[in-house]
Amino acid sequence: MSKEQNSSSLAESLPQMFFQQKRVCELKLPMLTHIIIFFIGLTALHFGSKWVVKGSSRLASTLHVRPIIIGVTIVAFGGSAPEGAVSIVASFKGNSDIVLGNILGSVIANIGLVLGISAMISPLKVRLSIIKKELPLMIGAIIVFYLMALDLRISRLEGGVLLTGFILFLIYVLYQALRDRQNSLLAEKEYGRFLKSERGVTSRFLLLVFIGLISIIGGAHLLIKSAIFIAEEFGISQLVIAITLVAIGTSLPELAVSTVAAYRKEADISVGNVIGSNIFNISFIIGAAAMINPLSVEKGTRLFEFPVSLVFGFLLFLIMKTRLEISRIEGVFLLTLYVLFLISLCFFR
Repeated sequence: MSKEQNSSSLAESLPQMFFQQKRVCELKLPMLTHIIIFFIGLTALHFGSKWVVKGSSRLASTLHVRPIIIGVTIVAFGGSAPEGAVSIVASFKGNSDIVLGNILGSVIANIGLVLGISAMISPLKVRLSIIKKELPLMIGAIIVFYLMALDLRISRLEGGVLLTGFILFLIYVLYQALRDRQNSLLAEKEYGRFLKSERGVTSRFLLLVFIGLISIIGGAHLLIKSAIFIAEEFGISQLVIAITLVAIGTSLPELAVSTVAAYRKEADISVGNVIGSNIFNISFIIGAAAMINPLSVEKGTRLFEFPVSLVFGFLLFLIMKTRLEISRIEGVFLLTLYVLFLISLCFFR
């Protein structure tokens, strides 16, 4: 080949190479932007939920609301606020996969990831009353959720049933707290210490709650938008993104609370946080999301993620029932199962 032909060929190929490289950069930049947006949304959810809990708690304190009432309502709501915000915003947008993936993923992550790591930090002693009362309620909620999904749809009526169940659960928790004087006094002391750390003007606490709510809603919008983009770019279903990235991200408040509680040898808080969060996620969040927009369920979800959530629930019951404890080895076992679940998504999805 002559020098002139080589020069001509090179001159023709240079523009093509330039445009190909430009196209790669154009593809990479939006992806990087959306990954950054995803983590910004996650950060907004995290801090937003903390501000809502802090502001609401301080406000309730200035209004002389009993700390135990704050513990079973405001603090519980704050812990599940990220899941709630993401699921409700997704429901308004008609993204059933993100709603279901987020909640099912959070239920499984709370048991496998959160309790697994917590038990590895310190063995979790479990009260017999939790195994007899709260844990069966959690498993019952998962079973009802599964039965509702068998026809591949969760209607507004079924959403209303779940919300009614949540109200009854809340009444039950309040009744138990008030009836069990010893536990009530312990909770009063614990939350009392938490509330004494700061007092101030009511308007400042209202502003903190408002900023927290705006952060949660804004963070949910950013998280959903970026998650959908990432799923489409990688050719992954929105359901898988919701079960993995979104669910783990929104479960960070539960992970933080339970691991700190485990380190401080407060197993009741560590275990109760997970069980309460799962009941809250299914009954209140799925109930509210279905009331806004009926949820459609994929066949694959009915055959895989729902049974897995049930398996994790029953395994937790068996583990806790054996010696009224989740040992370090059992914590490793739960965490390993969770990792295997994530890996199995590659084959089933």
